[in-house]
Amino acid sequence: MPKQPAFPGLRQSMKKKQTRREKFLAEMDAVVPWLRLLTLIAPHYSKVGPKGGRPPMPLETMLRIYFLQNWYALSDPMAEEMLYNSDAMRQFVGIELGDDRIPDETTILNFRHLLVTHQLTEKLFVEVNTHLADQGITLRSGTLVDATIIDAPSSTKNEAKARDPEMSSTKKGNDWYFGMKAHVGVDAQSGIVHSLETTTAKTHDSQVWDDLPHGKETSVWAGKGYISATRETAFSGVGKFWGVMRKAPRGSGLHPINEDINRIIAKVRARVEHPFRVIKRQFGYIKTRYRGLAKNRAQLFTLFALDNLFLVRRKLMA
Repeated sequence: MPKQPAFPGLRQSMKKKQTRREKFLAEMDAVVPWLRLLTLIAPHYSKVGPKGGRPPMPLETMLRIYFLQNWYALSDPMAEEMLYNSDAMRQFVGIELGDDRIPDETTILNFRHLLVTHQLTEKLFVEVNTHLADQGITLRSGTLVDATIIDAPSSTKNEAKARDPEMSSTKKGNDWYFGMKAHVGVDAQSGIVHSLETTTAKTHDSQVWDDLPHGKETSVWAGKGYISATRETAFSGVGKFWGVMRKAPRGSGLHPINEDINRIIAKVRARVEHPFRVIKRQFGYIKTRYRGLAKNRAQLFTLFALDNLFLVRRKLMA
């Protein structure tokens, strides 16, 4: 005969070990500037439900569910499922099973569409960085510039019988990739992403350079793909350093001095990989979830906003 389940609140209070998921969600709950973000979204979120229908879910509940989707790579149906299955997620969202209403997948979908329609994810990204600046985590003297390829499903086994027309193919090394690119400008000291641009995968990294530095750098750091004599000349001056990897002239080797410079640049540039590692390994974002650039672009702004909070969470908590 199965045991009678304990009361959910009592069962939670009697747990002797905090799981990794509970620890992660507790840390992120403490560092997300909830009031600032809710204030930003509130003017666009209806407080009155459809006539004769149920009232809308609380805004904070929906925002917390949306963040769960980004942290754990959850689709809309899976987000609904996890709210039924996971005590830790329900506790984070503030839902008590049996007492509170759990939003269905359509409600979760509509909230995500609301953020995309009003371009609110870009504003969330800016608001998070403004919050970090207010906390003393400000932009320093250097910017790291880089791009990462986000794979898109290449299968044609879908309703349209075709691949996403807004994605494209590109070759990196000996391998071909199909998808899009995320181009970022990262603060060289704190590691936070301060600028983001998205393109289809075939766009060369150097074509979006002008959108990535914040304009007050004394140094910029990037790979060989960003070599430009014109930009180097424009950036030259007292107290400035052009930290783009040196490239050997055609038909000859790299000068020993430039080899030493490249080693120094490589050590500094290593920090730019941290944000990419977090969204791909920590948050599980290894493939685009939606068709078209607009929806995926919107999600990337959210991912990098949460990425920034994750990278400096211990500073914020301290």
